Amino acid sequence: MMEGMYISWSSPWVLWLILPWLGLAVIYYLKSVQESSSAIGLDDLPERPGRSPRQWGAILTQGLLWLSGVFLLIALAGPYETEVEENYSGEGIHIMLSLDVSASMLARDFEPNRLEVAKSVASSFVGRRRFDQVGVAAFAGEAYTVAPLTADPASLQQFIHELEVGQIKDGTAIGMGLATAINRLRKVESPSKIVILLTDGVNNSGYIRPQTAIQMAVEEEVKVYSIGVGSQGEAPVPYAKTEKGYSYRMARVDIDEELLQEMATATGGQYFRAENEEELEEIYAVIDGLETTEVQVNRISRDTPVVQLWLGLALGCWIAFLVLYFFILKIYP
Repeated sequence: MMEGMYISWSSPWVLWLILPWLGLAVIYYLKSVQESSSAIGLDDLPERPGRSPRQWGAILTQGLLWLSGVFLLIALAGPYETEVEENYSGEGIHIMLSLDVSASMLARDFEPNRLEVAKSVASSFVGRRRFDQVGVAAFAGEAYTVAPLTADPASLQQFIHELEVGQIKDGTAIGMGLATAINRLRKVESPSKIVILLTDGVNNSGYIRPQTAIQMAVEEEVKVYSIGVGSQGEAPVPYAKTEKGYSYRMARVDIDEELLQEMATATGGQYFRAENEEELEEIYAVIDGLETTEVQVNRISRDTPVVQLWLGLALGCWIAFLVLYFFILKIYP
């Protein structure tokens, strides 16, 4: 459910009358100043005279009169508050993102590295899935759940932002990365359950074989979109960690595309290869378009007039004008 408050007008054209009204106020003020100066005589004026309390009172009195007119015009425009309430109904899609956080994701064939780009693009994807339940898993030499399924994209984006290399032991446990995501979808009663798995390597760790995880996905009717990230040929890859950070050297980019293709084909998904940030963004956009959510929106609006407020302000200014003019300025010359 989403709610919003808006100000609308029955006769908005009346608001344009405020401009000539204020123009008349300025002309009247300038004319009053000119007549006052002529009556006194410029030669008789002391140097830079200050205004007396009575003069300030007269200015305030005229200001209240003109201001009451502004408030009256606003009231005549017919302001009212429109409160909009939107109720959403329908079955959303349940999506688990499984992201590789192994050391090789720090490779610099993406700017600044593969992991930061993968996090940024995944975060944008999460922000677009406002009607879905989305969760995040991460894997390197082992796997864990970063965030369970939730409809709160802001918290998910924070969890994704905090992902770093070194939070778990290194390696590439693709099977465990997929199995961990599937376990989060196992008890979900939904016709649409999806895993988007992103990696840049070859399975070399973990106690769950990738083929076992693929079978789990088939049994649980989970569709897998697999993404391999990394340029063709060689790329600067970290190979040793020092006190100042990682040392890099050129190494061959080796992604098990055959396994990732098998993973997608067996579950009814698709395999994608991203060699740069633009391609990765396009891949998530394609997945976003393939997996659409059917949601019905029931919109209820309530209009509440607020004319009384502006009439009250106009009346208040008018009463203040009368008090100043007939009681204060008349009594205290």
